[in-house]
Amino acid sequence: MQPWQIKILELEQTALSQLDEFIAQHKLGVFLTLLYVFIALGVGLIVLLCRGQRRKPQRGRTYVPPIIIIETPAPPPPADTFELFPPPHHYRDCDSEDRHLD
Repeated sequence: MQPWQIKILELEQTALSQLDEFIAQHKLGVFLTLLYVFIALGVGLIVLLCRGQRRKPQRGRTYVPPIIIIETPAPPPPADTFELFPPPHHYRDCDSEDRHLD
């Protein structure tokens, strides 16, 4: 290690030890100070968020137009061509009964 690096580490150690002594002597003051700082930061963040929403209320929203549905009547179903009891096949060829008399 370089001598200047050792000197920096020694200064850091003395600064941290002095900070520990200060915190040990003034526990309540340090706690209240940190508490007030965090409250101020939280309130500031909330104010910034609310202020930003007031300026641009429409930026985050998307507009969806309403959908109009028009129902048309359904076409009638096709005629049923199914015959439960169809006539015999030889009647299908004849138009009338006169043809069988020949």
